[in-house]
Amino acid sequence: MEKIKVLIADDQTLMRDGLKTILELEENIEVVALAKDGLEAVNLCSKTKPQIILMDIRMPNMDGVEATKRIKEAYPETVVLILTTFDDEKFIVEALSHGATGYILKDIDGDALIKAINDAHKGAFILPSKIAIKLAGTLSKAGKRSEDTSLAALSLSEKEIEIAKMLAEGFTNKQIASALYISGGTVKNYVSNLYSKIGISDRTAAAIYIKKLI
Repeated sequence: MEKIKVLIADDQTLMRDGLKTILELEENIEVVALAKDGLEAVNLCSKTKPQIILMDIRMPNMDGVEATKRIKEAYPETVVLILTTFDDEKFIVEALSHGATGYILKDIDGDALIKAINDAHKGAFILPSKIAIKLAGTLSKAGKRSEDTSLAALSLSEKEIEIAKMLAEGFTNKQIASALYISGGTVKNYVSNLYSKIGISDRTAAAIYIKKLI
């Protein structure tokens, strides 16, 4: 059986060791490295070639957001799951926009964590409902506040404004669908409508344009 190689990055020794103990009870998971901060996680990636990284957010020397950014740039196939006690939407947006495949709170139980790792390894996007609701609510409020901005001049609906803001932050269609509880096909239709209204069909160019309007 080929094992899933996992790297754990957390500044708390007890957390690192506890996660390692839980994960190594699974026959299909191997913890290949432990990192005490983001910088060490980046350096260990080149040596251990993990497939999954459990990445804390707030760490000394280099935080999890910056480490995620660097790792995804160097090793795009590596899956990063943000594991933290902080459900601040600012961290959610930053981590996901830099390529994280999911966001998990540290109060998750062992079985759910194992499932998340296996699902992420298979290509699933991991965003617990608690996080998705918080993120969607934040973007919805931001969308309402934008009614008097130039985005409103494009005659965008409230939902289109939410999706436009997520697109501008670098979210994929799959991530948007998960956060807003809508299908991938629905997101695709919304994005197509956005392209039509702003007159841009390239995703990167559209994101840059929308950011200027926000």
